[in-house]
Amino acid sequence: MDVFRLTVLTSRSTQEEPSIGLIARARSGDDEAFRLIFNRFARPIISFIYDMVGKQETAEELTQETFVRAYRSLSTLKDDTKISTWLFGIAKNVVRESRRSLAREVDDSHISTMRDETQKPEENLLEKELDQVIKKALEKLDQDKRLVFTLKVFQQLSYEEIATITGYSIPKLKTDLHRAKAEMRRLISPYYGARDEL
Repeated sequence: MDVFRLTVLTSRSTQEEPSIGLIARARSGDDEAFRLIFNRFARPIISFIYDMVGKQETAEELTQETFVRAYRSLSTLKDDTKISTWLFGIAKNVVRESRRSLAREVDDSHISTMRDETQKPEENLLEKELDQVIKKALEKLDQDKRLVFTLKVFQQLSYEEIATITGYSIPKLKTDLHRAKAEMRRLISPYYGARDEL
């Protein structure tokens, strides 16, 4: 799947939240309704998980686990629940459980990217290079900072949504995000300095 582009400019999906009718249909066992939910949210969820774990294969497995758990717990979903917040919360728990059971490994594997076919080869090369720099910088953030950074910067969720997903207070999230951004700037700035010298 070409959904693993790491860029600070990643934007949140503009798709609408599923309607109450869709939620009700999925809760009553309508597999087509759940498929529609999956189609709308699979990309942002897999992107979020990839940002947290840094490995494509692991992100794919944990995304599958996220949607399996979501399907099994559909009966607990209320009509007024925001689907994206609910799914990100499940994904966060799946990632945490995975980290507890597996030793964390640093993977130097290739990052697949969604790219414009009209891009020049040198643009693709610079894009891949920046993806690697961002990936390595993300790996250096502690778990709380990486979580709030990926949800706020990459997924563009509100502080209220992130607080619901993480269980953290908004002041803590703002402090963690401020520190994460400062750390990311510090870690990425040498890359821009080196490029400017070329």
